[in-house]
Order: sequence, then structure tokens, then C-alpha cells
Amino acid sequence: MFTALVLDKTDSFRAELREVDDDFLPEGDVTVSVAYSTLNYKDGLAITNRSPVVRSWPMVAGIDGAGTVLESRHPAWKTGDKVVLNGFGVGETHKGCMAGRARLNGDWLVRVPEVFTPRQAMAIGTAGYTAMLCVLALERHGVEPGAGDVLVTGATGGVGSVAVALLAKLGHRVVAATGKAAEVDYLRKLGAADVIDRAELSAPGKPLQKERWAAAVDAVGSHTLANVCAQMRYGGAVAACGLAQGFDLPATVMPFILRSVALLGVDSVMAPIARRQEAWARLALDLDPALLESMTTEVELSGVIEAAQRLMEGKVRGRIVVRTGG
Repeated sequence: MFTALVLDKTDSFRAELREVDDDFLPEGDVTVSVAYSTLNYKDGLAITNRSPVVRSWPMVAGIDGAGTVLESRHPAWKTGDKVVLNGFGVGETHKGCMAGRARLNGDWLVRVPEVFTPRQAMAIGTAGYTAMLCVLALERHGVEPGAGDVLVTGATGGVGSVAVALLAKLGHRVVAATGKAAEVDYLRKLGAADVIDRAELSAPGKPLQKERWAAAVDAVGSHTLANVCAQMRYGGAVAACGLAQGFDLPATVMPFILRSVALLGVDSVMAPIARRQEAWARLALDLDPALLESMTTEVELSGVIEAAQRLMEGKVRGRIVVRTGG
């Protein structure tokens, strides 16, 4: 038996801890003892039932997990291997990792880099791995350190915090946008050279505005993303990966056809394994473990529901790792 955070909608929605056994687990060729999961924005939406994230009931929450292989019928994995799982519909259509055990498809797994513990892998989680995917997308576009200011929106969130730390470590001058005035020192310690109020970006704006940014990482969407695009310098690029403000994009084509701005969509859920491996390899090189720890808090599985409420209320900064007991 082991404990799982189960989401159910048999009568009305409920999120609760349950004692379950291996028969509760879904099909899969690798069974993992999950040491840690993590609380992402999507997890928060699912656990608080604020968005139809879950599409199969009952569901074990947790789109991320890190731990040790217990059993494997997959040729790439053997008992004792340290693995990390991000996305692939886990926690949405396939029972997730906020549990002592998870049964997964071996094709979804990535080996935990030797420099990271399972806890550190989950301190990174989907948010940090997505931030690295955004950095890689900007690099593929040709963005180099010294090209100009790089904006990070939603900077105190999980994606934003890791993006600030990564970009600063790589030599970029990072400007962080946040609505939390009390977190300026936190963002500067992560490497932000400047911090601006998100209110400068969150209201409807003109189709073209003063050129400010050489590149940007946006986890917010809606008017914020529209304004970021309108403020990009000629030839700049925006890596867009989130919708904290909304999934709409009230923009025009003006920045794209007059300033040759590139809008780079970044998906973490179904990204191919080769790209995931590249992202994790780069995280092992470019993310300072001390900074990672400074942006991380830990909760037990019993504290996840309350933490999810705080996350949805905007009262969380950085990353939350979840000790699952596996």
C-alpha cells in the first residue's frame, strides 16, 4: 500500500489522500518508486478544479516525478535506475506522480543527470525544464549574450525564476517583470539586472511600442504577451510557454511584419525525448544548484492541496517540491 493524491469526480469534484495498492496503477512497462513530485501551475489548476486539466477519472495528480525504477519491462531501464518524468499527459489522462509509486511508459522517461538528486530534479520540474526549452529556442533563433535586454514575465513563478537564473548565468542582461514588489531582492539574487512592475505590460496597449527587448521568455500570455511582442526590438524573439494571465492573444501582425519579430511557441508536455535530454543536459551545466535551492520550498503530500490553493492565489514564489514517500 502507498499514499496517493487522488482527484475524483464521481459525484462532485474532490481531491483527497488515499491509501491504494499496485492494482490502482495504470498500464505501463516501468514501475517507479517516486521520491519527489512537484507542484506546477497545471497541477494547481487540476487540484483546485479551476480548469479541465484532468480528462480521465479517478486521477492521481502530479505531472512530474523523480525516483527509482522498481520494475521494468522496457529495454532502456533496469531496477535501480534514477529517472525523471515530465508531462506526456501524466496527471491528465494517465495517473500521475503525487504518490509513492507510479507506473509509466518507459519511452517517457529521462535519466536524472548525475549532478542532480531526485529532489533537485523535482525542484527543477516541468517549470524549470520548460524554462530551459525556452532558452534553447532563443539560442536556436540566434539570440546571444550582449544583444540587449532579455525580458522574463511572471518572473517569481516557477518558469520565470529558473529562466532568470539561467539567462543571467549565460551572460544575458535580464529584466524581470513581476507584480510582487516585495520580491525584488529575490529576483536580483537570481540574477535580474532590473525589475519592472507587470502593470507596465498587463493592460491593453498599442500595436507597436518603443523597442525595448532583444528577446523574452513569457509565461503569462494575453495582453502581457501582446505588449511584449509590440516592444520587441527589430529581429527579436519571444519564447511563449504559458497563460497565467489568459490564453487569448489580443495582438496584431504589426510587430511580425514590420520588425521581423519571431514568436516561438514552446511546448513541454509532448516534446520529443531528444529535446528533453538536451534540456536536462544543459540544466546540469547551466543551473546553479545554490540558486535552485534558494527558489525551492518543500511540502509533504499532505500539504499539497493547501499549497495548490496558495499557488492559484498568487502567493507562491519559485518552486515547490513534494515529498511523496516513495
